[in-house]
Amino acid sequence: MPVGIFRVCLLVITAVVNHPLFFPKDNGTVPENTEEIIRKMKEREESLRLEQLRLEQEIADQEATQKALEKAALVVEETKEEKVRWDMWTALSMVIFLLIELWRQDFQEGNWQDIGGEEDDMAVLGKAFKGVAFPNKAVLASFYEKRILGTTGDMARMREMVEGFADDLLEALRSVCNRDADMEVEDCVGVGSMYENWRVRKPFVCDLIVPFAPPEPYCFRCQTWCSGDSFPPDEQGYGTIKVCRADEDVTGCICDKTKLGEDMLCLLHSQVNTTRPSSEMEDLLCFKNTQYLDADQVMKWFQIAVTKAWNRISHKYEFDLCFSLLDSPGALKIKFRSGKSIAFNLTPVVQYENSDVYFISHFPRSSLAADVPSSTHWFLTFAVYERRFIHLVSKTLPANACHVSCLQILSFLHGKQCSLTGPSGLSNYHLKTVMLHLLQARPSQDWGPEKLEARLQDMLKFLEKCLHEKKLYHFFIGNGKVPAELGFPIVFQRAEPLNLFRPFVLRRDIYRKTVDTFHEMLRNMSALINEYTVHIPLAHTNGIRKESL
Repeated sequence: MPVGIFRVCLLVITAVVNHPLFFPKDNGTVPENTEEIIRKMKEREESLRLEQLRLEQEIADQEATQKALEKAALVVEETKEEKVRWDMWTALSMVIFLLIELWRQDFQEGNWQDIGGEEDDMAVLGKAFKGVAFPNKAVLASFYEKRILGTTGDMARMREMVEGFADDLLEALRSVCNRDADMEVEDCVGVGSMYENWRVRKPFVCDLIVPFAPPEPYCFRCQTWCSGDSFPPDEQGYGTIKVCRADEDVTGCICDKTKLGEDMLCLLHSQVNTTRPSSEMEDLLCFKNTQYLDADQVMKWFQIAVTKAWNRISHKYEFDLCFSLLDSPGALKIKFRSGKSIAFNLTPVVQYENSDVYFISHFPRSSLAADVPSSTHWFLTFAVYERRFIHLVSKTLPANACHVSCLQILSFLHGKQCSLTGPSGLSNYHLKTVMLHLLQARPSQDWGPEKLEARLQDMLKFLEKCLHEKKLYHFFIGNGKVPAELGFPIVFQRAEPLNLFRPFVLRRDIYRKTVDTFHEMLRNMSALINEYTVHIPLAHTNGIRKESL
């Protein structure tokens, strides 16, 4: 009870004290406090507004960041999907490419150098033959008998004489060379038209190649354009020859490819083996400051060695020997006292591995051929395999087959035309390549002696087609149908075909000259043949034509 009374009294006192009548109306501090409060309220309102703006900005930034993250995630997801699609397209493209490559190889094997042997192909070709009077069988047979057959015996006697002298000269060369420092010379090998029995134009020239090897402990390591490393188009058909020590690693040591520190030593190669003075490599006929065999250095060494060898044996012979051509370092000429002479080529070569493919230092070249890239690039010759192939195929042909006759007649006609109108881009090697392709494409029975006229027309039409397409493939390179009996290196069979007419694409002037010479030869063919043909009675000619029908 007392506590309740106390609470009521306290409430009354508080109400009396806080009543407005206790404060005078003329108090001047109230307005001042009110304005201060209003000012502070406005400041507070402004600060709250700014804070609100800041918070809104932060919220907007967070939303933008979130959207950016969502967009980035979407882009990454799309990229992954695109990558998957791209990988699928890449895989599909690779499959298509492999199928095309397999088809191309099959097509290449089935249509190696399309020879136009079918009648439909021949109908499309032969535009240059329109209006050309082609000699008949009787005229061709008479021409061949009178102009060609008479030279066969001369070739055989000349080959025998040149080979005997060359063997004697090389034996003397070995005796004058230092066996410990000079190159080791092997026996010579006869190649070319004289040894394939189809050369017709005089003067007869025997082509002999002489393999040589470096002295011990060195060896040759050969690299061709189809060995895996990339070669520019103008170096197709060439290779390089590196002179190495026989005990060197074939793949090469890392010390030869990286610069070792002064305090580091290769445990496989001593300093004596890795450091080769430039004079030592030049003695090995290498290009200056390299290990690559220099064809020019080789020819200089060979000419000096041949001169020394001839001086040793010259007293045994009643003739003189000299170098005949400046632009052909291996060209030699035997001069008899009677004024007659015999020319032959003796050219040093390097054997490719254990095959009969050779790197040849200098090769007789026509105006069609481009310049050699450098003196360290050696041209590859397949002449030994070409001779073997002709000999192998000849065993399957009928007696007195006409394949050599066709090549001889074509070579004669082309040579005669060039003597009248000047040289062209065609060479006898191109003509022989045409014959090799036809030999492989046509059955054996098509080469009987009675088919001389037809096969000669085939060769001319095939040559016309190759000139039109500017495409004549090397017979061996890229040819998967080379007989296994030849033992031809598989690396060249698997290589890309080598177009012998590629320079025609680059040299339009030579191409136009070559085509004009070919067409002129066709127009003059009958006249050129009749010039060396005995008179044949017309009745006899008509009788032969009726028999052919």
